[in-house]
Amino acid sequence: METLVRTEAKTKVQFQVFSDLEKISHKAAEMFVNVSRTCSISQGKFSVALSGGSTPKRLYSLLGSVEYRPQIDWQRVHFFWADERCVPKDHKESNFKTVFDTLLSKITIPGENIHRIRGEEDPDKAAIDYEEDVRKFFGMSGLPMFDLVILGMGEDGHTASLFSGSKALEERGRLVVPVYLEKPKINRITLTLPVLNNAAQIFFLVTGRSKATILSEILGNGRKKEQYPAGLIRPIQGRLLWLIDQEASGKLKRQGECC
Repeated sequence: METLVRTEAKTKVQFQVFSDLEKISHKAAEMFVNVSRTCSISQGKFSVALSGGSTPKRLYSLLGSVEYRPQIDWQRVHFFWADERCVPKDHKESNFKTVFDTLLSKITIPGENIHRIRGEEDPDKAAIDYEEDVRKFFGMSGLPMFDLVILGMGEDGHTASLFSGSKALEERGRLVVPVYLEKPKINRITLTLPVLNNAAQIFFLVTGRSKATILSEILGNGRKKEQYPAGLIRPIQGRLLWLIDQEASGKLKRQGECC
């Protein structure tokens, strides 16, 4: 059974606890359907930025399944990526490949609705090109507002390709930046914090006991939440929902903490 805890209204942050990844994924799929339907009707389109990693793969598989696929108007959906590794699109580490294998290959969608980060190109050029694509789609010079951003959290508290100590966390002018990491030695490209925090809705999908301590800092009363990039995700006007499993919520529940 899920548990819902609301935070103070001004933050518009909620978290829900589920028994396992399967239930998290079904809940996220249901909400994806509802948000996409609402935006498609009200705006004529639905923009979503996806993340890689192992946790959201089940969600993507569900969206491409016979259960959920017919409920979504794919002609109006525009897929973007929150980040990407600097590898070819068919590389096993590619976030695009993860989404393609689990979802895009299962649906019929116009090619122009897929806004891929070209990880196979020079990182600086790929970041510039992707930012131009984002600006062209949203048709404005300021911050874009994605209808939905789906994020995960690493065991070190990173999200998208925003890591503790990275200069990318300080970026306030650009929408997209390359990220150069010593370990692991795979360069990346990521949307910046101002872009993520300008989204209308953000879903965090988090599972596993290894993330419990950091999650309790971010969602609890700890003073260290801003030390972790995931803890810096605080929508300006939108809503933030954490979907977490029992293992990841373990310390949070024992401490009886709330954001």
